[in-house]
Amino acid sequence: MKVLQVLPALDTGGVERGTVDIAKALVQAGHDSSVLSQGGRMVTRLEKQGSRHVDWSLGKKSPLTLRHVRPLRRWLTSEAFDILHLRSRMPGWICWLAWKGMDPQTRPRLVTTVHGMHSVSRYSEIVCCGERVIVVSESIRRYVLDNYPRCDPNKLHLIYRGINPLEFPRGHQASEKWLSEWYREFPQLLDQRVITMAGRLTRLKGHHDFMDVIAQLRDAGQPVHGLIVGGEDPKRIAYARELYAAVDQRGLASHITFAGHRGDLRDIYSVSDIVLSLSTQPESFGRTVLEPLSEGRPVVAYDHGGVAEILEALYPKGAVPVRDTTAAAQQITAILAGQIAPPRRNDRFLLDVMARDTLALYKELLSSQRTG
Repeated sequence: MKVLQVLPALDTGGVERGTVDIAKALVQAGHDSSVLSQGGRMVTRLEKQGSRHVDWSLGKKSPLTLRHVRPLRRWLTSEAFDILHLRSRMPGWICWLAWKGMDPQTRPRLVTTVHGMHSVSRYSEIVCCGERVIVVSESIRRYVLDNYPRCDPNKLHLIYRGINPLEFPRGHQASEKWLSEWYREFPQLLDQRVITMAGRLTRLKGHHDFMDVIAQLRDAGQPVHGLIVGGEDPKRIAYARELYAAVDQRGLASHITFAGHRGDLRDIYSVSDIVLSLSTQPESFGRTVLEPLSEGRPVVAYDHGGVAEILEALYPKGAVPVRDTTAAAQQITAILAGQIAPPRRNDRFLLDVMARDTLALYKELLSSQRTG
């Protein structure tokens, strides 16, 4: 198969990692893999794994982006891809318009993935335009069925995102070298019970709720230190400054550390006593919940969206009501006291399964009858 995946950029995030993972699986299976985006830090990794990167900026939400439709159609025709897999809204519109103008008998077969619970609109509905539509959780399936009645339910295929358990092995321990460098950089974490939250500094991640939890635990005499791992969002610098100010104003400056963007989450999870996920809006999946659970680290998270599905399968006791920071603090206290059993082994949300099912979907679509 000759497959093209399309997304805005290849910097960081779950969509980007999933794209690179599928690209690698395609190459390993002997297929031709290309990814179209405006580039980013993950391009080098993509190309080293044997895929081609096509630098084309289709993600800007502007009428001017429509100028790419015709040249993109010519390029798609000349490349003769078997599968066109769209993973985002704005690039999805440009590619769909180009695809619709191609010969229905020779154009690539069209796959889309619904990665998130976007605001419901005609603009967002483009992620349901594929001949096959991948949903990454049951929560996403319900979101599509509830909000886009024009989408044929038979087109929907649940393929959970997954991780390689070898990348986040159970019981992982960081090397002495890493530990030495880590505590040299963050000496305030020594001899503390570390409560970690991973994710970019965006409002929906629930950082203010995280502060509430840490404050409650400190007031109760727990020797905990909050660790926030995640870079500033260039579009939301004001929010990052708001967080820094709030930590100071609440007297938590010596109890919460901002580590910024890190590429060593596996090791960070290994020195974390508990990982929190406090997104105030339901997430489509929840990779930063699955990764620490894979290592056997306890996770306390709000019980909604794809995160709830992961917890139900691997660590039901980690689920707490949405926005209930008191319940979260109580559950953390119970975990630290050894009153809750460790997470189950991850045998469901696996990268190999995600790759197998995605490639099988491509092949099934290629063997199916074309429609005009």
